Amino acid sequence: MVFFDCLHSLHYKSESWDDHIRILKIIADMFLPHIGLSELEDECFSKVLPKAVAVFDTLMEEISNHVGGLSNQNTELCALLRNILQAMMQIIDALSACVRHVGSFDEAPDLDTIRSLPTCILKVLRETFQHCKDSEVVYCGRLSLVADLLQGLFKDAYSLHKSLLELLDRVSLDSSASNEEVSDIITVIHSLLDICSVISNLDIALHANTWKFIIKQSLKYQSLVEERLRHGDISSSLCDNLLGSFSSCVELAENIKRAGLQETAQSPEHKLFQKTTKMCRFFANTLVHYIKEFKSFLTRYCNSFHQLYLQIISKFPPSLCAPTLPSPLSEELNIAALVPMEALLFQLLPLRSFAEVVLQQDQCYGPEYELPQCLLLASVLGQLASQTDEVLELWYRGSQFSEETPRLPLHQAVFTSFRRCYTERRVPVLLPGVMMKGQAQGRISLHQHICIQLCASVAALPPMFFPVLEHCLLDAVLQADTQTALLAADVWCFVARYGTAELCLHHVLLIAQLVKTCAAECYQLSHLGLLLRRVVFLMTPNHQMQLLEHFPPSEVENLVVWHHVSLRALSHDACHHAESDIIAVTQKTLTDWQNGGYKLAQMDKMNVMLLSLLVVVRGQSSPEEQCVLSLLRIVKQLWLRLCPDQVQNQPVLQRTLQLLLSISAILVKNIEPHVICQALVCVDALVSQKCTDQVLLATLEFLASLGKIFIPPDSQSQILPRLSSLFGILLADRSWLLHQHSLEAFSHFAESTNHEEVISQSLCVEETKTKVVNYLSKTMNAQEDAESRLKRLKLETPVIEQHNERLESNKEDAANKPAAEDVDDSEPCVKRARHESSMEEEYSRYIQMAESALKALQGLSESKANAAATPPQWLGSRLQELQTLITHINTAQHTT
Repeated sequence: MVFFDCLHSLHYKSESWDDHIRILKIIADMFLPHIGLSELEDECFSKVLPKAVAVFDTLMEEISNHVGGLSNQNTELCALLRNILQAMMQIIDALSACVRHVGSFDEAPDLDTIRSLPTCILKVLRETFQHCKDSEVVYCGRLSLVADLLQGLFKDAYSLHKSLLELLDRVSLDSSASNEEVSDIITVIHSLLDICSVISNLDIALHANTWKFIIKQSLKYQSLVEERLRHGDISSSLCDNLLGSFSSCVELAENIKRAGLQETAQSPEHKLFQKTTKMCRFFANTLVHYIKEFKSFLTRYCNSFHQLYLQIISKFPPSLCAPTLPSPLSEELNIAALVPMEALLFQLLPLRSFAEVVLQQDQCYGPEYELPQCLLLASVLGQLASQTDEVLELWYRGSQFSEETPRLPLHQAVFTSFRRCYTERRVPVLLPGVMMKGQAQGRISLHQHICIQLCASVAALPPMFFPVLEHCLLDAVLQADTQTALLAADVWCFVARYGTAELCLHHVLLIAQLVKTCAAECYQLSHLGLLLRRVVFLMTPNHQMQLLEHFPPSEVENLVVWHHVSLRALSHDACHHAESDIIAVTQKTLTDWQNGGYKLAQMDKMNVMLLSLLVVVRGQSSPEEQCVLSLLRIVKQLWLRLCPDQVQNQPVLQRTLQLLLSISAILVKNIEPHVICQALVCVDALVSQKCTDQVLLATLEFLASLGKIFIPPDSQSQILPRLSSLFGILLADRSWLLHQHSLEAFSHFAESTNHEEVISQSLCVEETKTKVVNYLSKTMNAQEDAESRLKRLKLETPVIEQHNERLESNKEDAANKPAAEDVDDSEPCVKRARHESSMEEEYSRYIQMAESALKALQGLSESKANAAATPPQWLGSRLQELQTLITHINTAQHTT
């Protein structure tokens, strides 16, 4: 009867919180020990504990209402607040008594018998921890007046929290548990989750133990609670805690480095760092474990997991925004955060939503996340080998149907991501290389790292995905970024080398056909040509002969293919076959050009032939004598046909000059002095005006080669002054590219020439002389510091991106142009007036052609005379006919 009187007083008669607490203590101390486990909920907890929570809330309100006037002078208010805090501690003490009493029974309690206990205690604990957390703000700088009681309050709450978790750990539910019991345990888990958000910065051990309990209970009752848990809140809270602890670790490590305490392992800062890394590792492993068990319920949160991965990877080398930390601290951080990220990725791979997030099209990341995304994709490549066919299909194939969320094939995503790492590729960032037996692990570039991962992936790729890989490789080769195209070419060569010989042949024929159909002077042709040059080396001799059969060099339209093939890659028979065909078709084209009157309109075709000849001379280390004679005859004829004045005005002839210079640089030891003199005259006329860099680079190649030969005395007066003059002009060029090549060419010339006077005469200008001396002595110019260089590279990145996008945009415009023209052709167009060229220009062009031909004829006659050879008998009569023709033209001019 006394117990029921107490309950009645607690609910109806007591008006002050003092009375409530006094009655609560009487129930907890005197009556609770005599109540059996089966009667606790109905007879006591359900009636007493809600009232205790209400009183606790009242006390919190009292503090909020009075704390504003707290001061040292207001002793009465100070005493009131201290009394309230002591009352709160008494409530917690009473609740602790309830937990101890339930725990004193030998048998594990059923949740039904203590339903009100965990719910009410967790409410009190949350309010207590929140009050302690906000105490500095709540007490407005007067915390010292109540600090001892707040410390005691937290200590009591900590103890109650621990006791409650131990008690709940003894509770067990089976598959026959009622819906109310399941709801109760879910409420407990969610309440503890809310408490975790409060205590994260209060106590490391309390925070960790609470999370351990949440995960343990979630797994213990997984089949009962998995569909009703707040998976989004749990996973996001774990991510936030992981990022928070990780950021704290990084900040602590930087502070330790700044303070120079990295060698002091027992310093307080280092101990705090170790505790924080332990929490970081705990949250990372907990998140991985939670995803492993509940992954089917976490598909909506894959974007958060993706962002988490990128954020953590971005703080580790080689990321450009990663801090530089002492090696021991960095290793601890690697173990705590970086290693678990690979386990996290492994758990996420089977999730379609994660693949859709990672492989989505046109995804733009911040500059600090481009490299982490690329490294993530590389890690995916490495982990897919152990996955099921369904997972491989998900990642390798890409989206197949319009109703699917668009996603790229994995290999295409890798190339796209690699392309976006402009700055990292140019720094370049370095990653750990592959461990080789008996060798120290080296550092490799991002290009090498991604190439290794791609090739390893290709080696293990199931055959069904090979067509997708081929499409990805071709797309990567045909895009505008050259280094990405080189990466794709590296992987393609791996495929050609380690695949079958038939596969290699198939790919070579495909690439050659694409080269043949490419428009001239486009980046796609450059990339495809480079790839073709490499894969031909991997062909068998028989298949090389098949390449010659499919694209015979004897046909002019196939020569564009052979422009990109190194004849050194071919077997002896194939090489001889290709050389013979190229020289024969070139000689025929030259003869036709001569018989047709040396028309300027045919020079484009002659340039194609010259480029083919350049392939021949570059492809032989020791060409056959007959081959050299044939080449020299062709080159000599073309040199003697070139007129300096005409070269200045005709871009097509400048291209001819460029090719002749490159060929002559290789054959220079067999070229006659008067031909060299003609070449220098043409170059001298062109260099004096603005011309293309390609012509100037070919000029430097030719000038450097002249150091290998001795100029006969009777030709030195014509050649050496021009040679000195050209070197002087080119060494003074302000373009850094041409200046560097000029220094290299002059260095090669100076090392081997017998004509030392050319060296001194080329360096008449003091500034030029100083630059050459610095280059030869390997004197370093002022070096750009790392920070400035990185800043510059970052500024250059958008310029390069825009350039590549502009190239690809032009390609698309060109592809769409024929279609547009077809539309326009559907209706007749207004006839355009014929464009009449200037009569004076026509006269000038024909006069230049005639003058050039006559000078060439004069040179040929003089050379034949020097060689004691008789000119053909018909030469005199033909010259007389020309004289008569000139007289008629002159007479007609005066008549008009």
